[in-house]
Amino acid sequence: MNIIEGIMTRTSIRKFTGELIDEKQLDIILRAGFQAPTAHNFQPWEFVVVQDRDILQEIKDFHKYAKMIVDAGTAIIVCGDTDKQNRRGFLVSDTSAAIQNMLLAAHGLGLGAVWCGIYDREEFVENTKRVLKLPENILPIGIVVVGNKVEGRTPTDRYDEEKIHYNRW
Repeated sequence: MNIIEGIMTRTSIRKFTGELIDEKQLDIILRAGFQAPTAHNFQPWEFVVVQDRDILQEIKDFHKYAKMIVDAGTAIIVCGDTDKQNRRGFLVSDTSAAIQNMLLAAHGLGLGAVWCGIYDREEFVENTKRVLKLPENILPIGIVVVGNKVEGRTPTDRYDEEKIHYNRW
């Protein structure tokens, strides 16, 4: 699929077959994350790939919006290194761009994926740090839950002319 089609047809998928994605698919998704734009080219992202069902279950137990994580079988926790980028806004922007790239890559591969936020819900941040044993300088931002989807969804056209302003408000 071309890039515009991918952007316009990507949807959040929350129902998965339970079958793991293969290593080649995972590699493509991770590489897409590394290609994201980044302020000052600091590339502050770190990716924690989780496929261990016990760890996925631990995440599911504290993250009320990630109930599908075990069925998907793969979670990529996207984190930012505060030693590489100490400006929180840039850190969140850079890691969010990586997440979007990964979501689009998963869609392009015919997989299902959904973004589950972590930052800045303190309980999600602290529990993620604890479960994954993250160093102090690593801030978890979001989870890309990815797997083989049960079925696709019809995309919604979100275009809203009233939210477009030219030159000034």
